[in-house]
Amino acid sequence: MKVMRLADSTQPAQLVEASIPQPQPGPGEVLVRVAAAGTIRTELGWYPHIHDKSGNPRKGAVPAHEFAGSIAALGEGVREFTIGQHIYGMNDWFSDGALAEYCLTTPAAIAPAPTTLTPTQAATVPISALTAWQGLFDRGHLHPGDRVLVHGAAGSVGLFAAQLAHLHGAHVTGTAGGQDTAFARQLGIAQVIDYHTTRFEDVLAEPFDIVFDTVGGDMLVRSLPLVKPGRFAITVSAAHENATDERIRNAFFIVEPNQRQLMEVAALIDTYKLRTWVKATLPLAQANDAYISTIHGHGKVVVAVDPRTV
Repeated sequence: MKVMRLADSTQPAQLVEASIPQPQPGPGEVLVRVAAAGTIRTELGWYPHIHDKSGNPRKGAVPAHEFAGSIAALGEGVREFTIGQHIYGMNDWFSDGALAEYCLTTPAAIAPAPTTLTPTQAATVPISALTAWQGLFDRGHLHPGDRVLVHGAAGSVGLFAAQLAHLHGAHVTGTAGGQDTAFARQLGIAQVIDYHTTRFEDVLAEPFDIVFDTVGGDMLVRSLPLVKPGRFAITVSAAHENATDERIRNAFFIVEPNQRQLMEVAALIDTYKLRTWVKATLPLAQANDAYISTIHGHGKVVVAVDPRTV
């Protein structure tokens, strides 16, 4: 099968086209025929793409761990899906990802795809929406009426966090940069602060139940005084994973696959309560371009692995 995988010993990281054997599902696994793959701009340098689970160097990793496609084959013991069924979801960070015609995953990491979305649109959802969901509900214990501050509210995770918090009855404040502020106002955000021109802590006086940082840098540190006692600061910035400040280290989390949550997200999308955006669509051969910062727009860059189905 055709893939785009990391080239050996290139800095910055580059993807090269290759042909590798099509994987076959083992017991409890699912083989997905990939239609489209969502990308995250920083992922080529992530630890699982250059190390295996034992910490040894890894070469030739295939990135992009969220996708939309169809079931191509079922491993022994898998009964909740059928061949040809349209699905969306994610797979293990240490597995070969979805910049490939086929990839392996597990039933717990996928769900029936939203029926109102194309595969290209569906591929933007799994990691970003699950990250927002797990940050707000599993870690932040969001309640109606809570005050929520989302940093990077116009980004691929932030736009889901803002929408989900608003849908759940929260009062949402968001930060965004420059022209992104106008887009952020479409997401149910009561107050949008342009962090290019204004220090958010200078204009926010009331404390928040949840601060959700998707930006990194010093945003979380500057936000800590705004968190109500006993409530939650949350970040997805890997720079905070090994922080010495326990409050910051405990705020960091990595999204996990969750079939039930994917189904709930799909239901919200199919009832037009939750929206997603595609920043750009690229063919598989141009997947390198998905990881540059000059593509403008909102949402996520998607690679159309099988353009016939997109």
